[in-house]
Amino acid sequence: MDFSIKTFDAKNTIATTKTGCIVVGIFENKKLSAAAKALDNQGEISAALKSGDISGKPGSTLLLRNLTGVAAERVLLIGLGNDDGLSEKDFSSAVNATIRALSSLGAQEAIIALPLESVKGRDASWAAQTCVLTTYQQAYRSDHLKSTKDTTKINLKKIALAWPAAASAKDKQRLTQSIALANGVNLTKELGDLPANICTPSYLASAAKKLAKEYKLGIEVLDRKQLETLKMGSFLSVTNGSDQPPKFIVLKHMGGKAKDAPVVLVGKGITFDTGGISLKPGASMDEMKYDMCGAASVLGTFRAIAEMNLKLNVIGVIAACENMPSGRATKPGDIVTSMSGLTIEVLNTDAEGRLVLCDALTYVERFKPAAVIDIATLTGACIVALGNHNSGLFTRDDAAHDKLANELLVAGKSTSDTAWRMPIEDAYQEQLKSNFADLANIGTPGGGSVTAACFLERFTKKYTWAHLDIAGTAWKSGAAKGATGRPVPLLTTFLINRAN
Repeated sequence: MDFSIKTFDAKNTIATTKTGCIVVGIFENKKLSAAAKALDNQGEISAALKSGDISGKPGSTLLLRNLTGVAAERVLLIGLGNDDGLSEKDFSSAVNATIRALSSLGAQEAIIALPLESVKGRDASWAAQTCVLTTYQQAYRSDHLKSTKDTTKINLKKIALAWPAAASAKDKQRLTQSIALANGVNLTKELGDLPANICTPSYLASAAKKLAKEYKLGIEVLDRKQLETLKMGSFLSVTNGSDQPPKFIVLKHMGGKAKDAPVVLVGKGITFDTGGISLKPGASMDEMKYDMCGAASVLGTFRAIAEMNLKLNVIGVIAACENMPSGRATKPGDIVTSMSGLTIEVLNTDAEGRLVLCDALTYVERFKPAAVIDIATLTGACIVALGNHNSGLFTRDDAAHDKLANELLVAGKSTSDTAWRMPIEDAYQEQLKSNFADLANIGTPGGGSVTAACFLERFTKKYTWAHLDIAGTAWKSGAAKGATGRPVPLLTTFLINRAN
């Protein structure tokens, strides 16, 4: 999809521009947006409003053809709600309705002339990004493995966004970044939606190598022998029951200055999680193919920042393996030694994500990072606490970590990929005590998402760190089952803000 910015003046007006369709907004009180007024030469749009053919409610639509004095073949009216300043929700509803309507038309090009500058608390670039992400989301198909593909594809090839004034270089850069972000989100969704018999640890490693080759990134993939040499006993304990070899993937996007400390993203890559010997219930176990969405979000974020050539040093680390039951599998009560030297009593083999992440979090010390963020579908308890709206954000409580937390929260809010800060306190650490090892891999009952974060915190003392629990936000269940691509928007925007 080709997106561009278009401005109009006295010589080149919106009415005299030839295109397949122009999208303009109308309001519930029968008022027209500025662009709609510019096309209402003979009062045909006003007449449609007065007749009640369109209500003006957010997302309502009406298609008009061959308007007098309008060069475009079609004019699509979109309801925007009240005219006293658009809410984010109403604007998003309007954009979703716009793309749905355009998808059903034969037009191959369109101009979206909605009032991008009128969303409360947002600028035109935010509105443009919403248009881009919504278009890519509706164009995405999860039928790659079906023998019969979905034929309801978007015919549009070009979309121009009518800009409220002369577009600056920054505006154009933001649009380019939005397209890169959308591509990153789609990669994350594609990987997440693949079944576990295809998307194995080796497949993730191949996807990372492909990405590195396309965008000239640094890459290293460590195998079992190298992990044994590094003494990653915790990570390896999870993969013991599987015939699929583990892969430890390190990607490097060194877009900043050579001496700048990198930001490190660490992704949980459990390509299928049966729970191991602590076997999960059979119902909905198929959704455990999504337990690698932390890893997929790291790859999607790297796709985005590499495409936009972000001027920042970023390293991605993915610990990928399967968690399977077999005669070789780790048993409840086993004690393993992590790369840090801390011993861990494995009370529940279904609390495996923290076992692979703790060794990855120790490994990244070598990069002397500016900040480390791990991303994981870690706990069902996070879904109980926050539902499917916010990812859980955990950091220590001090000035450096407060700053990092605020950066992530702001990035999430600006992209509607929101997170909510949760506590990490010594009282919760007490729940991880073990009589036989330095700590247990699960806590006593209560606060499961917090104790999981507290476990990880033990391995992050040498740098500034945050943990994102995306168990409730990485995928949807039910009729809309599929990966969401979150938290790629949050992570990418956080990195863009850091680069700026």
